[in-house]
Amino acid sequence: MVNGNGNGKNGNGHPITPEELVGELRQSVDRLPESGLGRADLKMLSKSFRELVHAFRRFESLREFRKVTVFGSARCKPGSPAYAQAEAFGREMAARGWMVVTGGGPGIMEAAHVGAGRDLSLGINILLPFEQHDNKVLEGGVNTIHTKYFFTRKLLFVKESQGVALFPGGFGTLDEAFEVLTLLQTGKSHPFPVVLVDEPGGWYWRAFEQFVERDIKAEGWISGDDTSLFRITDKVEEAVEAIESFYRVYHSMRYVGPDLVIRLKKTPDAPFVEQLGVLFGDLLSEGGYRVTGALPDEANEPEFAELPRLVFRFNRRDFGRLRLLIDALNAPQSRPR
Repeated sequence: MVNGNGNGKNGNGHPITPEELVGELRQSVDRLPESGLGRADLKMLSKSFRELVHAFRRFESLREFRKVTVFGSARCKPGSPAYAQAEAFGREMAARGWMVVTGGGPGIMEAAHVGAGRDLSLGINILLPFEQHDNKVLEGGVNTIHTKYFFTRKLLFVKESQGVALFPGGFGTLDEAFEVLTLLQTGKSHPFPVVLVDEPGGWYWRAFEQFVERDIKAEGWISGDDTSLFRITDKVEEAVEAIESFYRVYHSMRYVGPDLVIRLKKTPDAPFVEQLGVLFGDLLSEGGYRVTGALPDEANEPEFAELPRLVFRFNRRDFGRLRLLIDALNAPQSRPR
């Protein structure tokens, strides 16, 4: 029996193994007959579990690709400025080796896939009463995952992507925008870049920004730095740069006990690390910033063993500020060696 303590370790203080995690799943399933759950609840559990297992296996076969998720209106017409913008964005991301993930339907989703091409397009489509067909790029192919539930679909969009681009759209697009930003703001997702892309000369996302600044931020309902979690542009090249530049030096991060470990592609020099302590001392719950190699508890991820680390005790509260720290690490003046 695994007595997990919430930090990924078993009762003996060792990292929980896959076999132990499967054992936990079995225990949970074995308790279901006595749970009192009705047929509808059990059916939802069963279906969503099978959906996620299938999707995780599919994504596992695509680990070699970085992925950007594209959201936007399914009603956007071919030939419109927004459609052309999404198509150009998909083309530019694919040219840099990224896979483009969308909801698999028409409109902006189709446009991004037209740009990316069939081999670098992946759709996560939703089964609706009014059937949403796979778009013309995905039709008849293998790069489509179908889900029954929006919550499993949304999980996949965020969990499996290294960036998100949002184009103009309706309620669904705004829902996705706020959900993505909420996950980043609360630290319930790994950090990734979010870019809001208007059509050339468009005002859709600028109006969104105005609303956020004037009616949300000014009232104190979000922190002052939370708007650093997204970028707005009406230029495809700027949108692509906003995503790619996030990984110029930053690689990934994880928590190891009380420490936040940021993996880097290059080692920042000592003066810059000292400067971080001055500029971002408010992010520290205690101690300071230090550069290390892989920590012993990261032994279960040997593929990242050679990357340098920036390690510190993060207050686990100011994720907008954390994004600004990542931007500082990625900036040319960080003088990594």
